[in-house]
Amino acid sequence: MNGTTVDEKRLARDFDAIAACSECDPSIGYSRPTFSPAWRRARDYVIAQAQSIGCTVWVDAAGNVHARPATLPRDSTAWLCGSHIDSVPTGGRFDGVVGVLVALEALRTAPDAPMELIIFAEEEGTTFSLGMVGSRAWAGTLAPEELQNLRNSQGLDYASAGVAHGVSVERLAVERLRPERYRGLIETHVEQGPGMWNAGVSVAVVTAIAGRRQYICSLAGEANHAGATAMKDRRDALAGAARAVSALEDLGREMARSQEAAVVTVGRMDVHPNSVNVIAGTVTFTIDLRARSDEMLAHGDESLRNIVSRIAAERRLGCSLSATEELPVVQLDKGICSLLRDAARRQGIDAPDVASGALHDAAILAPFLPTAMLFVASKGGISHNPAEYSRIEDVACAAQIVAAAVSSA
Repeated sequence: MNGTTVDEKRLARDFDAIAACSECDPSIGYSRPTFSPAWRRARDYVIAQAQSIGCTVWVDAAGNVHARPATLPRDSTAWLCGSHIDSVPTGGRFDGVVGVLVALEALRTAPDAPMELIIFAEEEGTTFSLGMVGSRAWAGTLAPEELQNLRNSQGLDYASAGVAHGVSVERLAVERLRPERYRGLIETHVEQGPGMWNAGVSVAVVTAIAGRRQYICSLAGEANHAGATAMKDRRDALAGAARAVSALEDLGREMARSQEAAVVTVGRMDVHPNSVNVIAGTVTFTIDLRARSDEMLAHGDESLRNIVSRIAAERRLGCSLSATEELPVVQLDKGICSLLRDAARRQGIDAPDVASGALHDAAILAPFLPTAMLFVASKGGISHNPAEYSRIEDVACAAQIVAAAVSSA
């Protein structure tokens, strides 16, 4: 490496600069919806920093930012390193940002390394109701017409909202990911769980990413007067949904006894008519199922469908349950995982193997590119929360490992 050592103070300034790009007060968190002014300011900060060290920067048709040293031609092979800067509403300072700043600092540290920084657009999925949109569209697993069906809270579709930020459905096909131009992807991220912090581990190598299935469920009863309708005559959709939520939590606990990483979550619920003196007529809620084996995902799928249909029948409710997403378990590249372990050892660091319960852009690109991840410890495992915290020295450690890995391979 012909550069400088990783600078923790510089990294801390980077985090402060991006944290300042937020739609809300830091006391309640950090919000950067994709394509919002706050998101654009954060993106432009990273672009300016990359350009200041002599990088060429461009935005692909899906809205992802790329930066590589000007001495590295765009058609030459390089390592792809980065993550995202969009956030959940009132999120933390580190989720996604760690991976982008690790890549930036690695470029500063190893300016001659064959490496390309990437900022993936709309990873969280809270702006357009689908996660990893930028990586999916770039990889070609999300069609142009699907981009035009994704809408934000203002009713704008992804393609229209993103035009001012480089999105172009017309260019998607010609600017699609070309795997032959990349040696592989390394994404650094906070763990978003307490395991590493509790074990005193600063950095770990991620060898697998849990699979995920998501669903939308609707229960239909009968809206009626809260005072005049006897309990025996009610078809209360909300009471049925409450039973279903409790039973789904029990399913998650049962699955966790046989596989620790299996989880079931109901995260959003809409009630109609949602009035204090009216029995709920319809309730729609989401279900998120995750596991570290495809067999466990299939078991969870069958079980949750049985649970919801049984409760609906018992309570005389109409029921519809449809899958909105099915992503399999992803095993990450053994060669790159070994490369990261070796780079860590050369820095005097023991980086153990872990698995990711959360999804990342790495899971989308893994079928197309050799892919691995590094995790940085999260205090208390808290994420998607303003209390989210990772040590700057741990982030710096990850940057040193990435710089060493891409320089040696």
